[in-house]
Amino acid sequence: MQERTETNKPPLVKVCGRRGAAEGYAIRDFLYRCDIPFEWVELDSDEAARSQAGVQSLNDSRLPVCIFPDGSRLECPTIRQIIEKLGWFTTPSRSEYDVAIYGAGPAGLSAAVYGASDGLKTVLVERWALGGQAGSSSRIENYLGFPEGISGADLAERAREQAMKFGVEILLARAGVRAELQPGKGIGYLEDGTRIVAHASICATGVQYRRLGVPGEDRFLGAGVYYGAGASEATLTRDEDIYIVGGGNSAGQAAMHFAQFARRICILIRGDSLNNTLSQYLIDRICSAGNISVLPRTEVVALHGRDVLEEVTLADRRENREYNVKTRWLFVCIGGAPQTDWAKEVGIERDAAGYLLTGPDLLHGRERPRNWPLERDPYHLETNAPGVFAAGDVRHGSVKRCASAVGEGAMAVALVHRYLSNC
Repeated sequence: MQERTETNKPPLVKVCGRRGAAEGYAIRDFLYRCDIPFEWVELDSDEAARSQAGVQSLNDSRLPVCIFPDGSRLECPTIRQIIEKLGWFTTPSRSEYDVAIYGAGPAGLSAAVYGASDGLKTVLVERWALGGQAGSSSRIENYLGFPEGISGADLAERAREQAMKFGVEILLARAGVRAELQPGKGIGYLEDGTRIVAHASICATGVQYRRLGVPGEDRFLGAGVYYGAGASEATLTRDEDIYIVGGGNSAGQAAMHFAQFARRICILIRGDSLNNTLSQYLIDRICSAGNISVLPRTEVVALHGRDVLEEVTLADRRENREYNVKTRWLFVCIGGAPQTDWAKEVGIERDAAGYLLTGPDLLHGRERPRNWPLERDPYHLETNAPGVFAAGDVRHGSVKRCASAVGEGAMAVALVHRYLSNC
């Protein structure tokens, strides 16, 4: 049994499901990222399924089951159904907004708070959960003002409360599918048919986790293979061996969090050491931890298991050999790639990796971007489409740090004001 009750609040959701089920993981991950207290009940027999979840067996298609304090239940629910039950699902109240923000990571949440507090009619659209990739971090220790550290979920929840206080409309579980640009306004179309019209837009969609590229990878997603820091799963790894792929700060933070529960943690990196990719404070802690080891120049080349992950094949490039290890836990923290296909469709310029080009990066010498219609240069965070801004990890040349993303979100709002005043 796992509880997410750090805030000393009673669980708002009891989730009953079987081990290694991707649907259960998706719900746990969402609830954790949104800082919603929950209780996870792992069903290990048909009898448990009947007595605790009210279904016939472990193979019942109604699992997982979510049970709420009022006694109501949702069987194999979607994230949207859970959001609706919790009262978080809203529809746009306006036909037009001053600014629409896409992505509720640190940059998007910051932009929402500053935009609404400045009096702008603001809507914030998020395809998954609050906090972005930072929301999955168990503890951010180098963020200014939190000397004891703060979890990404807690930071995101505080930002959500601030945004709601200032009147931001937050649309969760809504993925954007396409965009349309018209003079003086942008139109975003969401997957459920919702249409968002705004005089200015801020893209803060961050990046999607990069995949390993190993055969059968999708089959084990949420059933042994997890992308990101996986903080929601930490207590479930008690007394087990886990493997983390990646040498950046997210991997290091995950290792330190798992070290409180797992028997052994192995960090797999392609390079020779962590010195060039990890903050020194994390290196020092990893070196002093008794149950963390680093395997340099080691890669995952195969995954094995019937219904869930059971074994991983590792390739040691130093000794030019492959070998198998038993594990039910593989966490992948190898960065990400921006999801900006929509930008290509409307003519917004990107770099070779797909990141959005803004401000000075759009200029060729002193020449303005092709088809730029104004008599001024693009503002610093403005794309080649006037009134469309980018902030945070999705932007070319951004600093991949939480504090930097928050700063860019605030800066984007200042530039939105400048843009709107000159329209």
